[in-house]
Amino acid sequence: MLTLVELVRQLVERQCVRRMEQGDLSDEQIETLGMTLMRLEEAMTELRERFGLSPSDLNLDLGPLGTLLPTD
Repeated sequence: MLTLVELVRQLVERQCVRRMEQGDLSDEQIETLGMTLMRLEEAMTELRERFGLSPSDLNLDLGPLGTLLPTD
């Protein structure tokens, strides 16, 4: 379940960055999204710590397709 939440978090973060770079967001929207994404990342960190997981533990190996989450 945490893997799915992390995947969605990363996708939303990338979409926010794209919209920001395209100029589709107001300064207020950028600030709100930034704070929201920071809180979500903190919550994910807390959950991983609570369950004794590392970020790599949330990544699934999809065989020839590679991994589910990017390994940046």
